[in-house]
Amino acid sequence: MSNKAELLEAIAGKNRGLLANEIDNVRVLSAIQQLEDSNPTPKPLESKDLLNGDWRLLYTTSKSILGLDRFPLLKLGQIYQCIRVSEAKVYNIAEIVGLPMLEGLVSVAASFEPISESRVNVVFERSIIGLQRLLSYKTPGKLIQQIESGKKFLPLDFKIDRGEQKGWLDTTYLDHDMRIGRGNEGNVFVLTKET
Repeated sequence: MSNKAELLEAIAGKNRGLLANEIDNVRVLSAIQQLEDSNPTPKPLESKDLLNGDWRLLYTTSKSILGLDRFPLLKLGQIYQCIRVSEAKVYNIAEIVGLPMLEGLVSVAASFEPISESRVNVVFERSIIGLQRLLSYKTPGKLIQQIESGKKFLPLDFKIDRGEQKGWLDTTYLDHDMRIGRGNEGNVFVLTKET
């Protein structure tokens, strides 16, 4: 079994990390480390075509992301990280599902600046929170087009104080359909590219 297949098997059934216990996390992190050791793209920021696109989260250890699932009657739907290399922008989009007509959305837009061949500094700039139907949400790509066109969203669309929200993200593995990242808070992210 390949390292990639082992990682996919380790994260299967873990609901992006929501159902993972400590033993699961150790197994997943070990599989991630093995895959990172065979990274086919050691300079991911130079591989713009591979990096660019809409990535769906398969697994994370991020408590802030997984914490979106703690609200009564609501569940965490798909989570995306959409990278627009030419604009040096990244968009995190979390779908919240539950009661009909009350599906929600939490989105954060950020800019990034490369500081090495694999690491970018990230500055969070804008947050949008609301009901999917009120935001006319269809897909991550369409939402990003609306954001970039300057559209304002109700009920919550606000700028984030640039001094408060900074971080970095290392891309430690990248191929045609999988990306692994590690963040400044020690979190790991495993994502698959949407086609």
